[in-house]
Amino acid sequence: MPNNHRQLPEGSSLTSATPQRLPKKQKALFRDVLVLLNEKGIPFAVSGAVALQKHTGICRDTKDLDIFLSAEDASAALACLMKNGFECEICDPVWLAKAHRDNYFVDLIAGMSNAVITVDASWIKHSHPGRVFGVPVRLLAPEELLISKLFVTRRERFDGADIAHIIYATRGKLDWGRILGQVGEHWEILLWSLILYRYVYPGNSDYVPANIWQDLIGRLVKATSNPDPQQEFRGSLIDDCMFAIDVQEWGLQDILSRYRAGRTPTITMPSERVRLGSSRE
Repeated sequence: MPNNHRQLPEGSSLTSATPQRLPKKQKALFRDVLVLLNEKGIPFAVSGAVALQKHTGICRDTKDLDIFLSAEDASAALACLMKNGFECEICDPVWLAKAHRDNYFVDLIAGMSNAVITVDASWIKHSHPGRVFGVPVRLLAPEELLISKLFVTRRERFDGADIAHIIYATRGKLDWGRILGQVGEHWEILLWSLILYRYVYPGNSDYVPANIWQDLIGRLVKATSNPDPQQEFRGSLIDDCMFAIDVQEWGLQDILSRYRAGRTPTITMPSERVRLGSSRE
């Protein structure tokens, strides 16, 4: 029988409920980081593949451990980890730092790279208790997990399927008011994700409450019926590479730079051992 499946890109895999087996040194790194942050009393929630598995049952190969925390707490976490022998770097003070050991690493994430969404104390407050590699931790709630994926919309990485799986697996039993509050003026991004969900799971459209559909579609009808020519171009918040021509050659405003410049506080670490780099989601 011919194989009609497309060839998978390097480093990717089919979605599955089969747990992966991590190398011993990688597991030890993850466990040691979690224990240290707990001992230091730093508020954080584990996200990424671990949280996705909890809320959807999907197991994903992961090269790192995603730890969500505020920028202030990320700075405190770096100080703690460096003191205990980890090599640390601030990849982007707006949102990302890393701690390395034995060629493995953890990500300390304080928001999204476009600075539209930032992690604050409420993300930890609403997180769920759990255990990761035997360590008691907080796991990012499905609402914040969904929110964290809304702007992962680049050509090389798109988390729309994760959002659809979160809604489907939770049967839509989410605090939609909290999601709307976090999204704010960027509600079209949420509606875009919900339209994709509706396309994928048409028989389960009711997992998204009727009042949410009515609210967002009503906003869309109003906005498209009476467009405001003064509204800003926002393509760079989606992907600054794909929409580079709009800013660099067509003269449209670089809203991404403004959002990032206005992001406070940022991740800091007053130490010569931390080197600044750059990274995108």
